[in-house]
Amino acid sequence: MKFNPTQSFFTELRGGQGLPLVIAGPCSAESEEQVLQTGRALQQHIHLFRAGIWKPRTRPGSFEGVGTQGLAWLNRVKHELGMKVATEVATARHVEEALRQEIDVLWIGARTTVNPFAVQEIADALRGVNVPVMVKNPVNPDLALWIGAIERIYHAGVTDLAAIHRGFSAYQETKYRNMPVWQIPIELKARYQNLPLIVDPSHIGGKRELILPVSQKALDLGYDGVMIETHLNPEKALSDAEQQVTPGALKAILAKLQVRKTTYDDAELVNRAEELRLQIDAADHDIIAALARRMALVEQIGAYKKQNNVQVLQLERWKEIFRSRGEWAEDAGLNPGFIEELYQLIHVESIRKQTRILDGV
Repeated sequence: MKFNPTQSFFTELRGGQGLPLVIAGPCSAESEEQVLQTGRALQQHIHLFRAGIWKPRTRPGSFEGVGTQGLAWLNRVKHELGMKVATEVATARHVEEALRQEIDVLWIGARTTVNPFAVQEIADALRGVNVPVMVKNPVNPDLALWIGAIERIYHAGVTDLAAIHRGFSAYQETKYRNMPVWQIPIELKARYQNLPLIVDPSHIGGKRELILPVSQKALDLGYDGVMIETHLNPEKALSDAEQQVTPGALKAILAKLQVRKTTYDDAELVNRAEELRLQIDAADHDIIAALARRMALVEQIGAYKKQNNVQVLQLERWKEIFRSRGEWAEDAGLNPGFIEELYQLIHVESIRKQTRILDGV
């Protein structure tokens, strides 16, 4: 895929590379008055007004959106307030009805992105219509699935594309509603540098107090914009009340966000950064050499287990490694959680090596 930022709808909309794109509006369009009042409150502060019309809910019986009638409300925001408007689509019919009401931007939600059949249906409906499309990451942390959804839309002829990072579902309880798993969107951005990347801190955090820190981290990582759910009275919202903010709170968040420089602008700083990078390269070389030594020892113990007909996994030994390495990390001033994740990967590779030895591969 190739994207030309000089012709990108999203780049032009935000007014240049130095400014973050700001998308805001209610999670759900609830009434015509609510949509128009929210639009007026946000008119001077955002680039794109968003509202959900069709809401895919986990269980039936909850509020599933107002449906097609809400598109006319967005059309009024567009024409009466002069704002660009966006909504989520999940079927070909949604696409057709949204385009009929002159919706400027469509987005594909996480629960749709996870289904290639559904994405292809949307792509087919978009063929020949170059409306800007944003694609949210799938519910599960699968970069290939995310890229596949983007490619399907691109192959239909849509050239104005953006990716939305809204986090990933996880079984364990964390402070986030959806785990950020930052390395996945970072890898997406590394592969497609001209593809605009937008963070959805409302869905990542699930709580309004997390919107600012998640948004700032995303901008620090080079994201191109934010999508923040905004409601006139969040406590009474019909969907996702805890993660929505008032228009006033949104303005305060935007005022606090800092956009960092993309490069060093001083020769001395450039030289110092290069010195540090060389030291990092040397440290990485040492790390890889140490891992190679460790894996050589793993192979030796794998051979010893084979000679003595001992199984690969020694659970008590693994528990001891997992416990002690976290303690060593803490003593060294490192984050134990990071070291635990690292040793999980090392353990998987160790098991793989020893299994191959026992199997005679």
